[in-house]
Amino acid sequence: MDDATGLEGRLADLAASGRRYAATPAAQEVRARGDRRRRRKRAARATGGVVTAAALALGGLSAVRPGPQTAPSAATPTAAVSASPFVAPAPAPGEEYASELGFVYHAATVKGNAVRVTVAQVRTEKGIVTRTGEVHRLTLKPETPVEVKSMAGGEAGDLRAGELVDRLSAGPQWVFAVDHDAEGRVQSLREAHWLAAG
Repeated sequence: MDDATGLEGRLADLAASGRRYAATPAAQEVRARGDRRRRRKRAARATGGVVTAAALALGGLSAVRPGPQTAPSAATPTAAVSASPFVAPAPAPGEEYASELGFVYHAATVKGNAVRVTVAQVRTEKGIVTRTGEVHRLTLKPETPVEVKSMAGGEAGDLRAGELVDRLSAGPQWVFAVDHDAEGRVQSLREAHWLAAG
């Protein structure tokens, strides 16, 4: 009986000393890290699907092209915001988000501290970024999460859209994956640091 009591006491002391030296990360931090990883995987899958769907759609449109067209004007083309309203990508069945890739720039603070940005959509071929010609504007909540790397000097970090207005106020420089939920709301931006601008 005394041996069992002595063993229990030693085990209790050992458990107590382990708890003193173990530093567990906060549950919220672990969940947030897991959510970011899951979002990246989903966005990578969705981006591949969006690029494939766009290529198929463009191929189909070129096959049913109307007869002779008038020659384009000699005016210099400019990157203008689309006249048609932007339709956010819809998540695939079972997915939480759908992503679009694009240069995010011309950021400005608008009423209520919201952040308005211009997005010039891009596609990728073999890791090289090319513009699609589609340009639209989005209004983001200032607390919208933004994952950055190159913008933060090469060290990955999490910021908020309201903190990046100055860095994103110039012309196109950084490509982001913009994550939209099923209602078309922007849930996050992720710097696409793995792509080479072309």
